[in-house]
Amino acid sequence: MNEAAFIAALRAFATDPAARGLADDAAVLGDLVLTHDMIVAGVHFLADDPPADVAWKLVAVNLSDLAAKGATPVGCLLGAGLGGDPGWDAAFVEGLGAALAYFALPLLGGDTVAMPAGAPRSFGLTALGRAAVAPSRAGAQAGDALYVTGTIGDAGLGLALLRAGRTEPAPPIAAYRRPVPRLADGRTLAPQVSAMMDVSDGLLLDAARMAAASGLALTVALDAVPLSDAARAEELAVLDAATAGDDYQLLFALAPDRAPPIAATRIGRFAAGSGLALTAAGASVPLPARLGYLHR
Repeated sequence: MNEAAFIAALRAFATDPAARGLADDAAVLGDLVLTHDMIVAGVHFLADDPPADVAWKLVAVNLSDLAAKGATPVGCLLGAGLGGDPGWDAAFVEGLGAALAYFALPLLGGDTVAMPAGAPRSFGLTALGRAAVAPSRAGAQAGDALYVTGTIGDAGLGLALLRAGRTEPAPPIAAYRRPVPRLADGRTLAPQVSAMMDVSDGLLLDAARMAAASGLALTVALDAVPLSDAARAEELAVLDAATAGDDYQLLFALAPDRAPPIAATRIGRFAAGSGLALTAAGASVPLPARLGYLHR
């Protein structure tokens, strides 16, 4: 059973409105926003990534989901699979403490288990926040413009550099190991956008998910996708950037007569219909075989 089929089966039980049909970044219970993400060695981080960076990423990816709901974090619960290296585990705890302090995120509880020998390290975090307005990914309207914050593809480039044994340039590697959730931007955007989510599995895949959840068609202009100076210097292809994932930028739909209240790049437009289309310099571009990262 792949991820999509597994989640589809779970929807039979997730009938409370707070679950949002398991089709959003988080659950919303009144003004309480709840999210849970896991990270696993060999899937979300490299086995030789520094433990403190793994801890940072665990916190950051969960807070990114809260950012996409315009939420202010109020606490978290930790799930940790302990390995056979006490030194690694101690460095992870030290790094976790630093990340929690940086984001002013209280640790409220959780659970630990001893992992079997040879099992990959795995961690989970449940993050809780509060939001007066928590936009879903399903609210885009025909005619809305699609925007994205920051730049795209840096984390994917950082991962590729590390796999090639490189430690420079430093900014893409930092983007991969220590993403920074757009919490303040999310709070500013939440009351104004039609729909919002974070970019975790790839810009194109997540944009397609927003369009599908909203029951609309979406056209994305590849030549508008923002790339960093480091990505351009490394000659990162736009399609590679747009399908790499791990960006943790905010993707949002905004009425066409409104300007975004924060710095963001307009990359697409929603319309009646269904499906994702790509253009470059106004001409149609075929969809790539892979829009982003699928867990299975």
